[in-house]
Amino acid sequence: MIAIIDYGAGNIKSVQNAVEKLGFETILTSDFDEIRNAEKVIFPGVGEASTAMKFLKEKKLEQLIPTLKQPFLGICLGQQLLCQFSEEGETECLGIFDVNVKKFPTTQIVPHMGWNNLEKTDSKILKNVLNEDNFYFVHSYYCEIGKETSSVCDYILPFSATLEKNNFYGTQFHPEKSGDVGSKILENFLNLN
Repeated sequence: MIAIIDYGAGNIKSVQNAVEKLGFETILTSDFDEIRNAEKVIFPGVGEASTAMKFLKEKKLEQLIPTLKQPFLGICLGQQLLCQFSEEGETECLGIFDVNVKKFPTTQIVPHMGWNNLEKTDSKILKNVLNEDNFYFVHSYYCEIGKETSSVCDYILPFSATLEKNNFYGTQFHPEKSGDVGSKILENFLNLN
Protein backbone atom coordinates (compact mmCIF):
# COMPACT_ATOMS: atom_id res chain seq x y z
CA MET A 1 0.00 0.00 0.00
CA ILE A 2 1.26 3.48 -0.94
CA ALA A 3 0.42 6.09 1.71
CA ILE A 4 -0.17 9.59 0.37
CA ILE A 5 -0.02 12.05 3.25
CA ASP A 6 -3.26 14.02 3.36
CA TYR A 7 -2.81 17.45 4.90
CA GLY A 8 -5.48 19.24 2.91
CA ALA A 9 -3.25 20.16 -0.06
CA GLY A 10 -5.00 20.83 -3.34
CA ASN A 11 -3.25 18.35 -5.64
CA ILE A 12 -3.52 15.18 -3.57
CA LYS A 13 -6.08 13.55 -5.89
CA SER A 14 -3.91 14.14 -8.96
CA VAL A 15 -0.99 12.40 -7.22
CA GLN A 16 -3.28 9.54 -6.17
CA ASN A 17 -4.64 9.19 -9.72
CA ALA A 18 -1.13 9.17 -11.23
CA VAL A 19 0.03 6.44 -8.80
CA GLU A 20 -3.08 4.31 -9.30
CA LYS A 21 -2.75 4.63 -13.08
CA LEU A 22 0.63 2.89 -12.66
CA GLY A 23 -1.15 -0.05 -10.97
CA PHE A 24 -0.44 0.67 -7.29
CA GLU A 25 -2.96 0.74 -4.43
CA THR A 26 -3.03 3.97 -2.45
CA ILE A 27 -4.47 5.37 0.73
CA LEU A 28 -4.92 9.07 1.50
CA THR A 29 -4.10 9.39 5.17
CA SER A 30 -2.70 11.47 7.99
CA ASP A 31 -2.85 8.50 10.39
CA PHE A 32 0.44 7.86 12.21
CA ASP A 33 0.22 4.04 12.06
CA GLU A 34 -0.99 3.85 8.45
CA ILE A 35 1.96 5.98 7.35
CA ARG A 36 4.43 4.05 9.48
CA ASN A 37 3.22 0.70 8.08
CA ALA A 38 2.95 1.73 4.40
CA GLU A 39 5.19 0.13 1.79
CA LYS A 40 6.10 3.60 0.48
CA VAL A 41 5.08 7.15 1.41
CA ILE A 42 4.43 10.16 -0.83
CA PHE A 43 4.21 13.68 0.59
CA PRO A 44 2.57 15.82 -2.12
CA GLY A 45 2.95 19.54 -2.07
CA VAL A 46 0.74 22.49 -2.71
CA GLY A 47 0.43 25.04 0.05
CA GLU A 48 2.43 27.11 2.50
CA ALA A 49 5.33 25.85 4.64
CA SER A 50 4.36 27.07 8.12
CA THR A 51 0.74 25.91 7.77
CA ALA A 52 1.82 22.47 6.55
CA MET A 53 4.37 22.09 9.38
CA LYS A 54 1.71 23.09 11.91
CA PHE A 55 -0.51 20.29 10.57
CA LEU A 56 2.36 17.76 10.77
CA LYS A 57 3.02 18.74 14.39
CA GLU A 58 -0.65 18.41 15.34
CA LYS A 59 -0.58 14.84 14.01
CA LYS A 60 2.93 14.16 15.48
CA LEU A 61 4.09 13.36 11.95
CA GLU A 62 7.12 15.66 12.32
CA GLN A 63 8.40 13.04 14.80
CA LEU A 64 7.48 10.06 12.62
CA ILE A 65 8.69 11.12 9.17
CA PRO A 66 12.44 11.38 9.95
CA THR A 67 12.37 7.84 11.44
CA LEU A 68 10.76 6.15 8.42
CA LYS A 69 12.82 3.47 6.66
CA GLN A 70 10.65 2.83 3.58
CA PRO A 71 11.08 4.91 0.39
CA PHE A 72 9.65 8.40 0.93
CA LEU A 73 8.99 10.97 -1.81
CA GLY A 74 8.37 14.66 -1.14
CA ILE A 75 6.88 16.63 -4.05
CA CYS A 76 7.29 20.43 -4.37
CA LEU A 77 6.38 21.75 -0.89
CA GLY A 78 6.85 18.14 0.28
CA GLN A 79 10.51 18.32 -0.80
CA GLN A 80 10.95 21.75 0.80
CA LEU A 81 9.59 20.53 4.15
CA LEU A 82 12.25 17.79 4.18
CA CYS A 83 14.90 20.54 4.33
CA GLN A 84 16.28 22.37 7.38
CA PHE A 85 14.55 25.75 7.25
CA SER A 86 12.23 27.65 4.91
CA GLU A 87 12.08 31.42 4.48
CA GLU A 88 8.36 30.91 3.78
CA GLY A 89 6.82 31.80 7.12
CA GLU A 90 10.29 31.52 8.77
CA THR A 91 9.62 27.79 9.22
CA GLU A 92 11.74 25.14 10.92
CA CYS A 93 11.32 22.08 8.72
CA LEU A 94 12.00 18.35 9.15
CA GLY A 95 15.80 18.57 8.78
CA ILE A 96 16.38 15.53 6.57
CA PHE A 97 18.12 17.32 3.69
CA ASP A 98 20.96 19.61 4.72
CA VAL A 99 19.83 22.64 2.71
CA ASN A 100 17.56 25.62 3.30
CA VAL A 101 14.61 26.89 1.28
CA LYS A 102 14.82 30.46 0.01
CA LYS A 103 12.53 32.87 -1.83
CA PHE A 104 13.42 33.56 -5.44
CA PRO A 105 14.70 37.09 -6.03
CA THR A 106 12.11 39.01 -8.03
CA THR A 107 14.47 39.87 -10.89
CA GLN A 108 12.24 37.75 -13.15
CA ILE A 109 8.67 36.53 -12.98
CA VAL A 110 7.90 34.66 -9.75
CA PRO A 111 6.48 32.09 -9.24
CA HIS A 112 8.59 29.92 -11.51
CA MET A 113 5.78 28.32 -13.48
CA GLY A 114 6.13 26.10 -16.51
CA TRP A 115 8.33 23.50 -18.13
CA ASN A 116 12.07 23.15 -17.53
CA ASN A 117 14.68 20.48 -17.96
CA LEU A 118 17.18 19.19 -15.41
CA GLU A 119 20.90 18.72 -15.26
CA LYS A 120 21.03 15.39 -13.50
CA THR A 121 23.53 13.28 -11.66
CA ASP A 122 23.25 9.62 -10.75
CA SER A 123 19.86 9.04 -9.13
CA LYS A 124 17.57 6.05 -8.72
CA ILE A 125 14.42 8.04 -9.40
CA LEU A 126 15.90 9.72 -12.51
CA LYS A 127 16.72 6.40 -14.18
CA ASN A 128 16.02 6.55 -17.96
CA VAL A 129 15.41 10.32 -17.77
CA LEU A 130 17.28 12.45 -20.30
CA ASN A 131 18.75 15.92 -19.69
CA GLU A 132 16.46 17.29 -22.42
CA ASP A 133 13.29 15.92 -20.76
CA ASN A 134 11.08 18.68 -19.37
CA PHE A 135 9.17 18.76 -16.08
CA TYR A 136 6.39 21.00 -14.77
CA PHE A 137 7.35 23.45 -12.01
CA VAL A 138 5.27 25.94 -10.03
CA HIS A 139 6.98 27.51 -6.99
CA SER A 140 8.13 30.81 -5.48
CA TYR A 141 10.68 29.23 -3.10
CA TYR A 142 13.59 26.97 -4.01
CA CYS A 143 15.87 24.47 -2.30
CA GLU A 144 19.53 25.43 -2.24
CA ILE A 145 22.12 23.18 -3.87
CA GLY A 146 23.93 20.87 -1.46
CA LYS A 147 25.60 17.49 -1.17
CA GLU A 148 22.23 15.70 -1.47
CA THR A 149 21.27 17.45 -4.73
CA SER A 150 20.72 14.84 -7.46
CA SER A 151 19.61 17.24 -10.21
CA VAL A 152 19.68 20.98 -10.83
CA CYS A 153 17.25 23.29 -12.61
CA ASP A 154 18.15 26.86 -13.56
CA TYR A 155 15.51 29.56 -13.23
CA ILE A 156 16.85 32.94 -12.11
CA LEU A 157 19.54 30.89 -10.39
CA PRO A 158 20.50 27.19 -10.12
CA PHE A 159 18.54 25.24 -7.48
CA SER A 160 17.93 21.64 -6.40
CA ALA A 161 15.32 20.14 -8.71
CA THR A 162 15.70 16.82 -6.88
CA LEU A 163 17.27 15.81 -3.58
CA GLU A 164 18.15 12.34 -2.36
CA LYS A 165 19.38 10.97 0.97
CA ASN A 166 19.11 7.33 2.00
CA ASN A 167 15.41 6.41 1.61
CA PHE A 168 14.28 10.04 1.18
CA TYR A 169 13.71 11.56 -2.25
CA GLY A 170 12.37 14.94 -3.26
CA THR A 171 11.27 16.62 -6.46
CA GLN A 172 10.68 20.36 -6.77
CA PHE A 173 8.69 19.74 -9.95
CA HIS A 174 5.34 17.95 -10.05
CA PRO A 175 5.81 14.48 -11.59
CA GLU A 176 2.03 13.94 -11.54
CA LYS A 177 1.66 16.94 -13.91
CA SER A 178 4.72 16.20 -16.08
CA GLY A 179 3.24 13.77 -18.60
CA ASP A 180 5.02 10.55 -19.55
CA VAL A 181 8.39 11.56 -18.14
CA GLY A 182 6.74 12.42 -14.80
CA SER A 183 5.09 8.99 -14.79
CA LYS A 184 8.54 7.48 -15.32
CA ILE A 185 9.81 9.30 -12.19
CA LEU A 186 6.87 8.01 -10.13
CA GLU A 187 7.33 4.50 -11.51
CA ASN A 188 11.06 4.57 -10.66
CA PHE A 189 10.17 5.60 -7.10
CA LEU A 190 7.36 3.06 -6.72
CA ASN A 191 9.63 0.24 -7.86
CA LEU A 192 12.38 1.00 -5.34
CA ASN A 193 13.17 -1.80 -2.83
